[in-house]
Amino acid sequence: MKDSLYFTEQHLAVREMVRAFAQDEVAPVAKRLDDTQEFPWENVRKMGELGLLGIPWPEELGGAGLDIISFIIAIEELARVDASHSITISAHTTLGTSPIVNFGTPEQKKRFVPLLASGRVIGGFGLTEDTAGSDAGGTRTTAVRKNGHYLLNGSKRFITHAGVGEIFVVTAVTDPSAGTRGISSFILTKDTCDIPRATEVGVGHSADLCKLKGFTSGKKEDKLGWRSSDTRELLFTDVEVPAENLLGKEGQGFVNFMRTLDAGRIGIASLSLGLAQGAFDLSLQYASTRKQFGKPIAEFQGVQFQLSDIATELEAGRHLVYHAAWLAQHGHPFSKEAAMAKLFCSEMAMRATTKAIQIHGGYGYTKDYPVERMMRDAKIGEIGEGTSEIQRIVIARHLLKDLVAI
Repeated sequence: MKDSLYFTEQHLAVREMVRAFAQDEVAPVAKRLDDTQEFPWENVRKMGELGLLGIPWPEELGGAGLDIISFIIAIEELARVDASHSITISAHTTLGTSPIVNFGTPEQKKRFVPLLASGRVIGGFGLTEDTAGSDAGGTRTTAVRKNGHYLLNGSKRFITHAGVGEIFVVTAVTDPSAGTRGISSFILTKDTCDIPRATEVGVGHSADLCKLKGFTSGKKEDKLGWRSSDTRELLFTDVEVPAENLLGKEGQGFVNFMRTLDAGRIGIASLSLGLAQGAFDLSLQYASTRKQFGKPIAEFQGVQFQLSDIATELEAGRHLVYHAAWLAQHGHPFSKEAAMAKLFCSEMAMRATTKAIQIHGGYGYTKDYPVERMMRDAKIGEIGEGTSEIQRIVIARHLLKDLVAI
């Protein structure tokens, strides 16, 4: 893809900066963190110092003052080396911070966004429940208003940063009789699960935040991929949430989190694109040096075909991702394009990483080479932020709506 099609000189500078950080700081620790499932606190601090945890937010709110395309570039470049670092900035920014930026009051933005955008604390988004996965309208967590606050009870599953985070946007039912129009969203705060480590590295905990009693996290999930990304339950037991922590108006939670997921899908598409690109880079290098039958395996047509397929799909995926990002950045509708990018790139990442292991042969099946980790990391892209099946439904709805409009 020609860089000039979507990228300015500033975008290229962001790409080079993040690429250098990924190679210098992320690559040396990625395998160890995957093995130990350790959250990358040290690199989170460094990413905060570089402005990577607040790329698209204005400087007056503690952000870097850049744009959406810069943010998507950073996600892709980090994922080329390690998906766990990439999802950290993606989930923190899109899911944890953007709802407050987009739907919050001036007071809420001033109170919470600078902490998030600077990377001083980690944020997250509580939507998924046992009965509300693909059926996002099946929320069972309740919020009952009484005496100037809301009383929250329930739980959320598979929440990125549930343990390490301190600021969360969560959904709850405020009017059980209104269906999806009875779902509202709230800003909740708690202590990170690792105050000693956060204190040691100097980020991740703010003593100034008023923590809400009864709001806690559960056990850490032992996952196939994204193993150094923190994933747990969020638990609400008679949590008294101040009325001023209602995000938007009552009943707007469903509409607002669907808008949030649209933007998040571009992030997952970019992460998947980066994973596929990283696996391709490693495979191309390996094929040019690995010899069989007296010559590099890159000279065999069977390997060339696999490399050609991956390269072609990468080019297509990159156009889908950055077209959706361009639409979002310029205020155009992008729901269909985000779903297309997420669907194609997540499934393409699985194909690319599987072929990468095949090209590496037996070595690709060992932990001595990163491609096995990349394949494990790629799978969740077909599940998180709307499964591939849900993306196809979203796309079909847009196509049929457009057909009716003709």
